[in-house]
Parts: sequence; C-alpha cells; structure tokens
Amino acid sequence: MTSKYAPRGQLWLLPQSQQEGLDFDHGQVLKVVEQAYLALRDGSSNPAKTVVEAPGDHSLSYSMVARDAGSGTVCFKGVYEFDPRRTRDSYQFHSFAFLCDDTDGSPIALMDVVTLGPLRSAATTALLARAACPDARSALVVGTGVQGQMALPMLLAALPDLERLQVAGTYAEGLRAVRDSAGGRPVEIVDDLRAAALEADIVVGAAGLSVKEEVRRAWMKPGAVAVLLGYGVHADVCHGADYRIATSAAQMLATCEDLRAEDGTLPSVDAELPDILLGHAAALRDPGDVVFAYNSGMAVTDAALGRYIADLALAAGRGEQVTFW
Repeated sequence: MTSKYAPRGQLWLLPQSQQEGLDFDHGQVLKVVEQAYLALRDGSSNPAKTVVEAPGDHSLSYSMVARDAGSGTVCFKGVYEFDPRRTRDSYQFHSFAFLCDDTDGSPIALMDVVTLGPLRSAATTALLARAACPDARSALVVGTGVQGQMALPMLLAALPDLERLQVAGTYAEGLRAVRDSAGGRPVEIVDDLRAAALEADIVVGAAGLSVKEEVRRAWMKPGAVAVLLGYGVHADVCHGADYRIATSAAQMLATCEDLRAEDGTLPSVDAELPDILLGHAAALRDPGDVVFAYNSGMAVTDAALGRYIADLALAAGRGEQVTFW
C-alpha cells in the first residue's frame, strides 16, 4: 500500500518553518482534541509520560507515546528543556513528534511541536473551562509565553460569550502578543493580580517557571475555575478547591510535584475530562464550587492534532521528503 505522505523508505519532515502560516481553524482544533479525549474510552491508549529531571533544575526531559483510535494515528513525542527556570540565561527547548498511520503501518511525519503542543494544551484548557464554567463571562490568563498567547483564542472558540479578557505578565512583547491573539477583542493588562482573580470566572495558569506571582485560593470567587497547565496558580488552589478535575489522574500524579503538600500528599481527583465529556462524570458538584483543573499534556491529543496539522501541511505543499530507511 502506498502512503500519501512519503514513498516507502522515505520520511516526511515538517519543521516549524513549514508549519507557520497554516490556516488553523480554532473551532476545528477544539473538535479534534475533544474527539481524542472521547476516544480514550473507546480504543485509544495513553500511558503515563516518562519524566527525567536533572539535579538543581539543570534540565527537564520527558517522553510520551499514544495511539489515537479515532484517527488511527500513533504518536511518539519527546521534549527536552535546558535551564527550565531561566536562571542562567541559557534556556533551550527542543521537541518533536513522530507520527505513524496505524491503519496501514506507514510513517506520516517527523514534525516539530512548538506549535502543536501549545495548541492542543490551549484546546484542552478551553474544554476544561467550558465544562466547569459554561456560563463564564470573564477570563484571566497568567503568563504571556506561547501557552499564554494561545489561551484566549481557544477560550473564545469554546466560550464565545466571554465579555472580559485579562492577562497578567511581565514581558511587554508577550503582553502585546496576547492582546493581538484575541481577534480584535479588548484585552486588559493586569497590574493587580489579586483584584483581577477576585472577579474572574476562569483563571488560566499558563506562565513559565520564572513566574513572580501566583493566584491563591482565597482570591477565587465562588463558581470560578482555575486551569493549570504551567505555572501561575498556587498549590493552595488545588488543595483548597471544592472539586478537582484533570485530563488524567495518573498523569497528574506523575507530573505535579510542585503541587504536593509539605508531607508529600495530593488531594484526590474527582473526575477526568474524558468521562466529563461523555457525560459519565460531573465537572463540579455545585454551581458555587471553586474548581481546580489540572491540564497535563497527553500524547493522544498530539496524535490526533498532529494528524490534523500534517494533513493541512500536505494540502498546502509543505514539508520535505528525505530518504531515511
């Protein structure tokens, strides 16, 4: 059987430069990621990620593998961060995903995931926020890096009735990028994080390790949800929340060392996103609940969304075929 991606013995490469300018439809991205979570209860597989941390926060590395039954795609993903806390002014980030078609056994592509990772994380954040606070009218994003810049457009795709958008950060260029990401909607730059959090229905912790201030539990109003996918939401929100949801309880246990109490304990997860989307579990118990949502990256969404991006790139004539095997 001939693959549409590359002839036998060759591999299709999709570096970041070949993905720039692709016409991503945020609504479709949301649907692709949602279907990947639904398929986790219908034939997909997503083992816990393997994490390696060097002493003294010298570097952070992790790898994941998953099979998305919906698209028939297998994904192998690797990430390496050097100086993740930006303490030596030498930060480096390298990542890739290798995709294979599990219906005919052919390789799809080896692709950079600088765009893919934040895009699927932002979609997951939007799904968690919509489930826990479907009537939200205000959102606060903490962080202005790539994750922060993708948060608002995806939230707006999931919750178009959002009226007030706010961002907290320290870098002027990042703040401008977040404001530009909202498609012309006004975005307020926050000077007082506590005051902003007290009024927000949705709080997104999308900052990096160098974040200077984090939203606390006492700042969360009844009925609000805090979604953590990086930093910017304090551990006391997790421990003090009325209800806790996660993409995966197992992934949370494997990746959230920063959230543990002094005795090393973590509160239990009340519901996982796939079960919430299927209607098998609630996203909260009471409308007044403060909900903590943990968004850990899951390779099954990389598989599904990577396939979507690869097909867009193929249709646009992007990428390069190289003899590999």
